[in-house]
Amino acid sequence: MKVVVAAVIERSDRRFLIGQRRRHDTSPLKWEFPGGKIEEGETPEAALARELREELGVTMEKCAEMGRTRHTYATSPGELEIRFYAASIKENEIKPKAFEQIAWVLPKELGSYDFLAANTELIAQLATDRLKPSEILERAANPPAK
Repeated sequence: MKVVVAAVIERSDRRFLIGQRRRHDTSPLKWEFPGGKIEEGETPEAALARELREELGVTMEKCAEMGRTRHTYATSPGELEIRFYAASIKENEIKPKAFEQIAWVLPKELGSYDFLAANTELIAQLATDRLKPSEILERAANPPAK
């Protein structure tokens, strides 16, 4: 099974960073969270940091896993596992290198974008505030005292 990682980056104004696939990619012009394949010998966190550097020219500060899903696309063989991470980045300026365009969108606006099918459940949880990446990152950085 192929495993990929995706970053859910939330700004202080509660907007999420999403990217639109290029018109010549598989699933052209569909929206997704930045990320990609884990390469051999890489941890998921290292893969996420590398993908964010390659796709957006940014440096990941921290991340915390917030969910996983499995999906099979008709266009690719076998099942895909996507690991979603709440992530923060250092830079305010982003240079999209691997996307047609990027957007910062409010949770309630996510449903109006044509996302890849594997993102459906995550989008629903983010749009209804059942999942809050900033809180997940905060908890990961400051675990409760025992």
